[in-house]
Amino acid sequence: MRKRDHNVLTNGASLLVCGLLAGVVVAAAAFPAVAMSGLAAKAGAETFGALPTELTVARAPQISYLLASDGKTPLATMYDENRRDVKLADISPYMQKAIIAAEDHDFYKHNGVDINGVARAFVNNQSEGSGRQGASTLTMQYVRLAIAYSATHPADVVAATEDTSARKLREMRLALQVDKEFSKDEILTRYLNLASFGNGAYGIYAASQVYFGKPPSKLKIEEAALLAGMVKAPTTNDPTTEGGYPKALERRDYVIDNMVETKAITQQEADAAKAVPLKVQDKRTPNGCVAANVNSWGFFCDYFYRWWMQQETFGSTTYDRERRLKSGGYTVVTSIDKQAQEGADKAVRKAKKETSKEAAMVAVVEPGTGRVRALAVNRQFKLDDPKNPKNKIASNPAKSRKGIRGNYPATVNPLLTGGDGITGYQAGSTFKIFTIVAALEKGIPLSYSMNAPAMFKSEYIIDSSSDAACPGTHFYCPTNSGKKAGGVQNMWTAFGQSINTYFVPLQQQVGAENVVKAAKRLGINFRAEEDLGLEKGAHQWGAFTLGVSQTTPLDLANAYATLAADGTFCEPIPVQEIRDPEGNKLDIANPRCEKRVSTEVARAAVDAARCPVGDNSTTSKCGSSRTAGNVRSDVGFPVAGKSGTTDSEKTAALVAMTKQYSVAGIMADPDWPQTNVEMKHEEADGINPPVWQTLRDAMKGKKPIPFEPPGQKISEGDQRSIPDVKCVSVEQARNRLKGASFEPVVSSTKIASPCKAGEAAGTSPEGRTIKGGVVTILVSNGGGAAPPGNAPTGQPGGRPGGRPGG
Repeated sequence: MRKRDHNVLTNGASLLVCGLLAGVVVAAAAFPAVAMSGLAAKAGAETFGALPTELTVARAPQISYLLASDGKTPLATMYDENRRDVKLADISPYMQKAIIAAEDHDFYKHNGVDINGVARAFVNNQSEGSGRQGASTLTMQYVRLAIAYSATHPADVVAATEDTSARKLREMRLALQVDKEFSKDEILTRYLNLASFGNGAYGIYAASQVYFGKPPSKLKIEEAALLAGMVKAPTTNDPTTEGGYPKALERRDYVIDNMVETKAITQQEADAAKAVPLKVQDKRTPNGCVAANVNSWGFFCDYFYRWWMQQETFGSTTYDRERRLKSGGYTVVTSIDKQAQEGADKAVRKAKKETSKEAAMVAVVEPGTGRVRALAVNRQFKLDDPKNPKNKIASNPAKSRKGIRGNYPATVNPLLTGGDGITGYQAGSTFKIFTIVAALEKGIPLSYSMNAPAMFKSEYIIDSSSDAACPGTHFYCPTNSGKKAGGVQNMWTAFGQSINTYFVPLQQQVGAENVVKAAKRLGINFRAEEDLGLEKGAHQWGAFTLGVSQTTPLDLANAYATLAADGTFCEPIPVQEIRDPEGNKLDIANPRCEKRVSTEVARAAVDAARCPVGDNSTTSKCGSSRTAGNVRSDVGFPVAGKSGTTDSEKTAALVAMTKQYSVAGIMADPDWPQTNVEMKHEEADGINPPVWQTLRDAMKGKKPIPFEPPGQKISEGDQRSIPDVKCVSVEQARNRLKGASFEPVVSSTKIASPCKAGEAAGTSPEGRTIKGGVVTILVSNGGGAAPPGNAPTGQPGGRPGGRPGG
């Protein structure tokens, strides 16, 4: 704010003269026959005095920038108009002088309305054969742009630019007001940030990027002159077109000559600038996720966009939120970790080509913040061109018969995060972790042992015609992979070997509804109608522990991340910082976390989850068989996780996590869930390598953070001494064990022992075990010497990731 005095006229005199001349000039332009009549002058003065004197300026649309978590790597840009306001200090002095030379030589001398210019235009326009001359100053042009951008109705935009006397009078009056309110430098800055330069470039920042690929502070004389010459007619003087190139060149040189006339540059500088060949680039700023800096990052960008559209902070309607994003000028530092994302992109494409019907999907979440660090799938993020389609015919036979194309190699569907009809995929035995959590919360410790049979007859009622029903009944009867007995198992060993007939009875004991609730608390969402229906009757959802509901890689990664964060659930979030155009940081980017599971339960569940991936704590009792035992050695850090496979290998899943990253991968056919393709695990084209390779690459350069082992009580429970049953009858041994609150099981295999054949030779385990736990009675074959130590009976069979009914 400041006031200036001018040599020509005082502010009051300027207002009077401008009012009178405005009436004359506008009348001359509109009605030449009466241009000099007293009526015209009188009408002009009266109309001018009645015009509003305040200009309300709304912020023009600003481009929003999305960056990676390093705050530097570009991810994407989003805009309705490609514009970014800059300060005058960030605009080349040549550009400042060029626009004045092109549009308003006396900009720094007049009070917003150039009286001499008005007079010149009047005289010129009365001469026959003379070209029409305008008298708009830069300040008046700024007023015109400001009114248009502040308009709330399309008719107001038209009124701001229509060629009428009323519009010109209004511009003059408001230009005087603006000239009083702002300094010349402020007006110049505002004008340069508003003006259109063609090719989708609004404002000098966008223009310098689109045409020269540089910031406006670096513009040279010839470059500044070209841009200054374009604002009058951006389409006509477009140097990127064949017809516009010579006109742009002619206009550039005209501006350079005017820069000499205004003493902005010397004649020698002008000659050198005009000698420079006109070279421009037509590099429109990419807009939206389909134009992400790296195409494969488009899936993350799309997740961010969907997240933004759900945030009421940015508006009460989706229309308002989208406008804020595309015109609000935000700088968004997203949560995408360049190192993790690049590792994930490489891993999924190494496993499966983009043209494969199988989708190898990997999501990475940071425990303790919920920040999504990577989303990768072996697909291109783009729409298939309906006029020249490249996608393969859908794998779904019903669709393929109709010639419908699938989602590979290109799609914009949210395969990794769900939504728009994507409800997810079955994740198999990875869901057993939720049964462990529910059991631990009920006071059942990790050491809780059961004898896992080859087939378990549950109390869950299902359709009697189902393959999973016990023969001749309507009861759910799960089996293990290979239909082998699991033997005596605790939570560590059963999870490490993925024993179905341990987890279904455990779920039955704690209540399936409690297991479902645990899954939801940890971050699993139900999207499919079938799953939502089963959730309502969750007490009978017998197969839930085996992962028959649909989920997404993101939900699965976040659920395990909740456990890695000692039971603190954090809403998945794709941002870590959002700043508005003024640089103010918005709280909406902060993590949204709450405690969902006790620390002890979370640590105990993680302790069990170390077993499947080849890791052990000082307290865990994992056994030797693991479903993904290579992960620990291949990643090189303390890890936890679980593999999962569904019936007939229609999907395959693996979760692997450290304290810093939780990585979940699912391989499936999004086009046809009932695929006839067998999804794999350890093979090079299976899901396991992309998961552990992503985790390995994400952890490069990071320090290992150990998982805290659980306490003894939640691990071991109430330990009791096991009675001595050697050399008594099996029936007596059974009664002694029952009397001591154990569950006796008789081994089907006899062992060498000094006891008589058929008598009890001892127990497994021996010494002490949990109250109520399973104790196996070893039976003597009468063969003499006792074995060096008792061993559990029953060797667990099966391949990785026990499946429903398999």
